[in-house]
Amino acid sequence: MPNSFGKLFQISTWGESHGPSVGVVIDGCPPSLPLTGSEIQADLDRRRPGQSDITTPRKESDTVEILSGLFEGRTTGHPIALLVRNADHRSEAYDEMREKFRPSHADFTYTTKYGFRDHRGGGRSSARETIGRVAAGAIARKILTLAGDVEIRAYVTQIHDIVAPALAQYPTLAQVEASAVRCPHPATAKKMIARIKQVRAKGDSVGGVIECRVRGVPVGLGEPVFDRLEADLAKAMMSLPATKGFEIGSGFAGALLKGSQHNDVFINKRGAVGTVTNNSGGVQGGISNGEEIVFRVAFKPTATILQAQQTVDLRGADTELKARGRHDPCVVPRAVVIVEAMAALVLVDHWMRHSAQNRTFKF
Repeated sequence: MPNSFGKLFQISTWGESHGPSVGVVIDGCPPSLPLTGSEIQADLDRRRPGQSDITTPRKESDTVEILSGLFEGRTTGHPIALLVRNADHRSEAYDEMREKFRPSHADFTYTTKYGFRDHRGGGRSSARETIGRVAAGAIARKILTLAGDVEIRAYVTQIHDIVAPALAQYPTLAQVEASAVRCPHPATAKKMIARIKQVRAKGDSVGGVIECRVRGVPVGLGEPVFDRLEADLAKAMMSLPATKGFEIGSGFAGALLKGSQHNDVFINKRGAVGTVTNNSGGVQGGISNGEEIVFRVAFKPTATILQAQQTVDLRGADTELKARGRHDPCVVPRAVVIVEAMAALVLVDHWMRHSAQNRTFKF
């Protein structure tokens, strides 16, 4: 069913935005992994609402409860069930949306597909579903750290038309978390925050771009045809709410280059094969090549805005909708850890698949 992601390291998320709780079941996690609730909570705290004055004011602690799959501080190899309770949902703010379709939201398509929908907070279309992804991603991140010292770092590079200069160095977590907008360039971060506050004051919203860099990934992850590493990363990122674009390495800018400019020349790097440039973004032929994996994800402006908009109701009649409720004027800052989580899930799954095919049997 479409609520599951991954092949060997598989997650299934469940729950609705205004239901009693949301969560995830993780199947295929290796046994004996040291794990504590606080390690999962650290990432959930980066995702939760109400953490700054540029996010939704909904107040949720997003405290994780581990229901199964852990014994004496280690994973058992059996399904891990994680639960986060919803506490501050105010469903009455969505009463008008029971009958009216929000522009650019999932209301119309959900109603047409299923015959009815949970209008409270968007149900499964709400970004609150991503709690399960982040919780599972924290476990995947722990595996990657212990297995190969893999680091995953996402950060905001653009809000609306404000673009941060390219980073020469790999940013630290402290640099990313230094501002509420999670842009590691302080001067640009201030401008981004000001822009978000400006549009929020007008009841409007903006989008932006997140860049993610992953280092320490071994050569060999990914498959050469349908399950190319960049293809699975693209699916993972485009499965997130509000995403509208994905590019890896040179991305669309690579279309402006000639082959002689774009090719990543191989050299000997401290006794191992490496490349001078990284236009490939760390993936060649669908398989990781040992260089940094670099990709970018574009997010649209939040669909639910506090301005009056023309729409239609369930009967197709013209009407006006002015949304209420508590919504992010820009989803991008809170999406940083979600992008990291999905990258971790893809990499762990491919690492396990690679090991099963290439390292299990000795012929």
